Amino acid sequence: MQYVSTRGGVPAASYSEIVLQGLARDGGLFVPRVYPQVSKETLKNWRGLSYAQLATAVTSLFAKDMQRSDIARLCETTYTPEVYCHGREGTDFKKIAPVVWLEKDFGILELSNGPTLAFKDMAMQYLGSLFEFVLARKETRLNILGATSGDTGSAAEYAMKGREGIQVFMLSPAGRMSKFQKAQMYSLQDKNIFNIAVQGSFDDAQDIVKAVSGDLTFKTEHHIGAVNSINWARIAAQVIYYFSAWLQATESEDEEVTFSVPSGNFGDVLAGWIAKQMGLPVARLIVATNENDVLYEFFRSGRYRIRDSAHTFVTSSPSMDISKASNFERYIYDITGRNPERVVELWTELSRKKEFLLNAEEWAAVKASGFTAARSTHADRLACIKRVWDQYGFLVDPHTADGINAAMKERIPGVKTICLETALPAKFASTIKEAVGFEPPVPAGYEGLLDKPQKVLEMPADAQLVKTFSPSMTSGNKF
Repeated sequence: MQYVSTRGGVPAASYSEIVLQGLARDGGLFVPRVYPQVSKETLKNWRGLSYAQLATAVTSLFAKDMQRSDIARLCETTYTPEVYCHGREGTDFKKIAPVVWLEKDFGILELSNGPTLAFKDMAMQYLGSLFEFVLARKETRLNILGATSGDTGSAAEYAMKGREGIQVFMLSPAGRMSKFQKAQMYSLQDKNIFNIAVQGSFDDAQDIVKAVSGDLTFKTEHHIGAVNSINWARIAAQVIYYFSAWLQATESEDEEVTFSVPSGNFGDVLAGWIAKQMGLPVARLIVATNENDVLYEFFRSGRYRIRDSAHTFVTSSPSMDISKASNFERYIYDITGRNPERVVELWTELSRKKEFLLNAEEWAAVKASGFTAARSTHADRLACIKRVWDQYGFLVDPHTADGINAAMKERIPGVKTICLETALPAKFASTIKEAVGFEPPVPAGYEGLLDKPQKVLEMPADAQLVKTFSPSMTSGNKF
């Protein structure tokens, strides 16, 4: 299994060679030269596997340069009921990511039972173990530079804290996350964790990560890596739960399932697209957005039009307050027939005009790809949270509410639809209280989180400032 860049400017590389890199040296994203294929017979054989066993099987398809026994050890120590035990009372934690059926043909895929109560834990916990394993084998170190709109940061920090040879520098948008999200990140006192609040939006923070990663001399000298979903290993780890959900939902290898996915940076739903390309029977992928509806606009028109910070709204589903979806490039690479020259042309146009429009052939490929989209407002989220609570006694966070709203608009009658959960309601207490009149329960171990002392540095959205600051932290600055 070899990996190439969406922009075609770097030699092919192996899984182990790309997991520490993040962006490719040409500014593109790594993708498999060819997606591995999963037959119906293999799907049948995977029924009955534990989540860790399924994770081993799927990961082994992507990591051909690693010993299966090493992959199995990483998965078996990562995907345990002891790690994924922070969900709702009554959850079957042995399943790690269980499907809860609200109706006969509509369910929620619980992905928020990990240490930070968000779906990012599903891949990030594995990534922490993988990084430590690869770094030990290569006898090197890694400085992770990441950006978060709310949940990636805490998931990365909880997965990487105390790891040998790893330091984390996490950028977050100042004043644009929930109190719980900020407290999860900023209250960590571990010596290898550093939080930087950027004066701007998530897109500004993400642009800084890309700018620093684009400085190849700096990146090499300071061993800069990434945990955002630009990192292929994280996307591959998210593919697993699509297979797990489908196996739970179906009895026949021919049965198709629709997935509704709250989307900001396009990584979560991209994993579903990849699973479909591998052979998973997926009828439809529904992209759910909030008021920051760049992806909704694209899937309705073929026009991808990014927005600046001033036009990226602060909403009650803050992890989706994104107007530049990094992983979208991987999807467009596939839509253009895996043509790196065309990808470079489109992204050059995007850089110059802040938008691009697909040609007729490419737009036809989008319409044939099984994607659709729907958007929600704050009022929609509140109504959905209340309706789901009143009808089913199931409390959802505002991002998952966006996914449910989209599913109800775009689902196919008679086809089972599964909405991917984003986070537990406890992370968004004020919105939940506005919707149902009470604050959501706080999982055991998180009592008093908001009262803990916080450690964070605020600075302007300036890549040069971050580059100047980050190396000094590795030698012990006054943080």
